[in-house]
Amino acid sequence: MQKSDRKLINTNGVNTNYYKKGMGPPLILFHGGAFGHPTAADCAWDWSTNFDGLSERYQVFAIDKLGQGYTDNPKKNADYCMEAVVRHAVNTLRALNLGPVNLVGHSRGGYLVCRLTLEYPELVKSCTIVDSNTSSPGVELNDVVLGNPPEPRLSRESQRWIFEHYSYSSHHITDDWLDIVCEVAELPKYKEAWQKMEVEGLRLKQFRPGLAADKSRMFAKLRDFGLERPTQIIWGKNDPTASLDQGWALWGLIASQLATAQFHIINRAGHFCYREHPKAFNELVHGFVESCQSP
Repeated sequence: MQKSDRKLINTNGVNTNYYKKGMGPPLILFHGGAFGHPTAADCAWDWSTNFDGLSERYQVFAIDKLGQGYTDNPKKNADYCMEAVVRHAVNTLRALNLGPVNLVGHSRGGYLVCRLTLEYPELVKSCTIVDSNTSSPGVELNDVVLGNPPEPRLSRESQRWIFEHYSYSSHHITDDWLDIVCEVAELPKYKEAWQKMEVEGLRLKQFRPGLAADKSRMFAKLRDFGLERPTQIIWGKNDPTASLDQGWALWGLIASQLATAQFHIINRAGHFCYREHPKAFNELVHGFVESCQSP
């Protein structure tokens, strides 16, 4: 993954950053995290260990979600919510004239691709959900596992600590990744989002309650109607924040309506299982996507 792969598109007035490489069926990568997060500046560069390998077979797009990476912040306070993130993702796929596509989403990006598959099946060829606590029933453990990072927050040392505590092994925490997340954390727009979410209180007053309500509706739709597109779940066995039991619970919910739903476990892997084992992860994605290409 190179900075030269970086591109911009205007999505309904939002300058949206993405990385593009390769030829073939479109494969869309969505990262985790949230705007103005106080511990780690997740962005599309999270996929740097997988991007080049996947681009040997697919036309790969790694997209910075609304308010993250180098993509503009929401234009109004009411859009500091996951519902706006979903709308932005839909508008971005349409602006890029993409669809149906193969979606891969990690963590909160897994929730995003689940929502897209559930609500916009015409845009989706297949769906891969990776270590997504946000998509799963159960209690979120991030505040317990990651509750005491070094100060100052979002410094290089502090973000490295966060990634280490997410992981089974730290070998995947590369200098280029730390360079990018630290650069993103220093952007004026990131500091503006932090101000709104943490200081003005939008995270507690708006973001979390809205997400909880959205999740309840999503679970009801999964239970009653299910997903209309092939779906697989990939999980790190040793993820300290999204337990394997949560992964199985999500799979059970999806599989109750989708007989072909798949579940894959990567051993000796934490929350960033795709970075810790990029070759194994890419092969799981490739095998699944290829099986979905036939009409």
